[in-house]
Amino acid sequence: MDNPPFKLFDWVCRLDDGVACQVIGSESVWGEVICRVWLPETDTVIKIAAKELVLLIDASSISVEKIVYIATAGRIASCISEGTLLSPIESSVFPLPHQLKALKKALSSHSVRYLLADEVGLGKTIEAGLIMRELKLRNQVNRILIVTPKGLVSQWIAEMDTHFNETFVFLNPSEFSNKDESNWQRFDQVLCSMDSIKPIEKRKGWSVDKIAEYNQLRFDSVISAGWDLVIVDESHRLGGSTDQVARYKLGQGLADAAPYLLLLSATPHQGKTDGFHRLISLLDNETFPDEQSVTPERVKPFVIRTEKKQAIDIEGQALFKPRQTQLISVEWQSKHALQRQLYDAVTDYVREGYNQALEQKQNAIGFLMILMQRLVTSSPNAIKATLERRLEVLNQPRLATNTSLLSEEEWCELEGQQQADILLNSRVKALSSEKQEVEWLLSLAQQCVDQGIDAKADALLDWVNSLQREENDPYLKVLIFTEFIPTQQMLISYLEGRGISVTALNGSLSLKERKQVQEEFAQDARVLVSTDAGGEGLNLQFCHVIINYDIPWNPMRLEQRIGRVDRIGQKFIVRALNFVFADTAEYRVREVLEEKLNIILEEYGVDKTSDVLDSLQASQIFDGLYTGAIQNPDLIDEEIEKALAELKQQAKSNQSHQQIYIDQEPLDPSQCEKISEHPLPAWVERMTLNYLSAQGEKAYSKSVVKDIWSIGWPDGEVWDRLVFSNQAALDFPTAVHVTLEKNKIRELFTNIPYWIKGQPVPVMSIPGLPSNVNGLWSLWQISVSTNSGKEAAYLAVFYSDQGKCFSTTANRIWELLLSNTPVLLNYNSETAQDDFSVSKRNAEELGVSLFEELKLKHTKKVKSNEQKGEYAFLSRRRAIGRVGLPQVREFRLKQLDQEYSDWLKTIAEDRKAIPALDALLIIRVAS
Repeated sequence: MDNPPFKLFDWVCRLDDGVACQVIGSESVWGEVICRVWLPETDTVIKIAAKELVLLIDASSISVEKIVYIATAGRIASCISEGTLLSPIESSVFPLPHQLKALKKALSSHSVRYLLADEVGLGKTIEAGLIMRELKLRNQVNRILIVTPKGLVSQWIAEMDTHFNETFVFLNPSEFSNKDESNWQRFDQVLCSMDSIKPIEKRKGWSVDKIAEYNQLRFDSVISAGWDLVIVDESHRLGGSTDQVARYKLGQGLADAAPYLLLLSATPHQGKTDGFHRLISLLDNETFPDEQSVTPERVKPFVIRTEKKQAIDIEGQALFKPRQTQLISVEWQSKHALQRQLYDAVTDYVREGYNQALEQKQNAIGFLMILMQRLVTSSPNAIKATLERRLEVLNQPRLATNTSLLSEEEWCELEGQQQADILLNSRVKALSSEKQEVEWLLSLAQQCVDQGIDAKADALLDWVNSLQREENDPYLKVLIFTEFIPTQQMLISYLEGRGISVTALNGSLSLKERKQVQEEFAQDARVLVSTDAGGEGLNLQFCHVIINYDIPWNPMRLEQRIGRVDRIGQKFIVRALNFVFADTAEYRVREVLEEKLNIILEEYGVDKTSDVLDSLQASQIFDGLYTGAIQNPDLIDEEIEKALAELKQQAKSNQSHQQIYIDQEPLDPSQCEKISEHPLPAWVERMTLNYLSAQGEKAYSKSVVKDIWSIGWPDGEVWDRLVFSNQAALDFPTAVHVTLEKNKIRELFTNIPYWIKGQPVPVMSIPGLPSNVNGLWSLWQISVSTNSGKEAAYLAVFYSDQGKCFSTTANRIWELLLSNTPVLLNYNSETAQDDFSVSKRNAEELGVSLFEELKLKHTKKVKSNEQKGEYAFLSRRRAIGRVGLPQVREFRLKQLDQEYSDWLKTIAEDRKAIPALDALLIIRVAS
């Protein structure tokens, strides 16, 4: 019939998709009947031609595919409502036991404010990504800010994209073309470097107004941009030396900027109780009002930490293989006589200069001398380039004293090339007769470079060839580290000139360039030469041989280098070769340290990556050790024993510090197995393909290759090269991984069509079910809803023909619908209304406890949202209060007041929850 006589409030069904709706009005327009119908799933009213509708009681078009789709969508929705951890299942990363433990602990509290303190190489970035994704999948966060040291920017962007399909926009406020504060609000997921947004108190030549403008653009604006989650990597840098330093002020601002906060640091304590207190108080300043409050009982709930010795894989085996470290004595041969003369002459220059620095209390001169000694052990090219720059400075009139050029803390944080750039661009006061001495040293260095004299380079080539033979691999990948760019440039030229393919990384490369270099090393290049700054954030598990061409004085720097390859996923024993000139103070110091330092650390149960080495105190000890050995070669053994005694005391102190946050709870690999075997990806695939099949000719799906799909949607949109499982995503990295984050996928399980009373009930046979199981099976959504959304639970009900309800059978039928294809026998229209009434009555009786749980959950959620909202508005108000210009401050406060008023109305509405019980599917089970 073209124009069926629908009555007001008739239940009808759309012919194109089978969605049930109710007629609430109709009109005739130029001979065609147009109906206004209400769609219960979305609570919307639309107009549709009457000829496109059919009475629900006459509809018998629900297909097997649609039944399977609804059952599967309901199971996915139920899985989410039950609190199943989704991010490990929905990410291209298989979490390890310690990462899964971190995720569970972080999500165990409404207040997600934690310090992730795993040791280096255990994947804190992955843990943070899992927590972020979980909060997003639960719709608890939307706006996210990641703050990280500059050298780690590319790693974060790459890992968020690769493992979690999350795109972060890198913002550098120094590149903002205007003073528009909305730069931080244009994107919901932003990443920036730590130093680019820290506030400043003074700068040479700047007025107070200019400093205020600078801070407004780079600090106040980012803090007040309304973030839901802030993640800070290398967060121990926020502790600062006092509560007044710029980085600590940044930490306070970031802590106030969002209700959710993740601080990441492998070395959170660093032997400084005051600094650790400042750091941990960022998570909760009420719990940690002073240093005395930093106790194990208070700290442990806020810290998530795993040590390497605890870490296991999903099979329960130790995660890291043993490591081979070898001290390589680079011998001076007769052909290297000129270089040996250069080394001895520079050492004399350093010895005299350092003594003068001590007498005059000029720390800039002391820093320069330390640098010169490290440069001459690196390469003639490195010392030559530095001597040239130093001579340029010495030729300038009126050199400054620069007694406070750098603090020791700032000096220790810099890598070698950065130290050189800062010192040699400054007008450091000259030593007595220094110009003539520098000219002489420069002439020696120039001769070495011109004649190609370099003992380490010669040894390097021999070792690269030897390693290839030992490993039986002519294409063996070798990672070479140096502190200085001139040495790096020399090595590139030297190796390429001998037919070895080389690529290079240093701190000057852009994010795109760094990624290209890493890909080149992974594919074609045999050798990667990197500076320390270039090596930050590298993950090079495909390489297991590392050569430290020159040696930073603090062994922690070496550990960080080796950590680039000694990471999760490394399949081979890592070999680290440390090059040191024979018959030098440096060699003697290094030789004893290799032997005795490990003994001390093992005695106190700490690892090379622990706080005992990564601290200002340790850097001072090692600087003092080397300079003392150079100044007094005859007293090297005494200097070493003195340094080892200090390190032993620090290790002992560190042992007690670690007790504050150490976690001895064993890891459970079985939880990872459950996650890896979770059927959610298979359910998503089954739901999607059956939904599309149920749409008929307007949608299609086909497997291009096994596990790779091309699908089309009813609206005409086409998705090509799709995979649904994590394994398929790994097997086909260029394919698109379909997860619950896709809006169209999310809509399939959040907008499941309701079953309407009177709708014909399909009679079905279900493979795998005993033949004597007959009765009504139904699936129900129990919910409490507000204007802001709803909390829902899902209940399967089976009412046997004998008049009894069986919960176990109900769930078994649901399980079979997710794995087997049911057989449609016929439709039952005559008893459809009675079947609905009986099923609903049983659902009301069986669903009482679920409804009570939902009410309690909803109440807690509203309260949590209220607390987070109050916190966020208070934080934004504090940030706006720091704005220097009164007019701007008042304008933004008025805006905030209006936002707060609107938010209070929303919270009030959220407290008015409406309960509902809606049918999703009713079938009669028959043999």
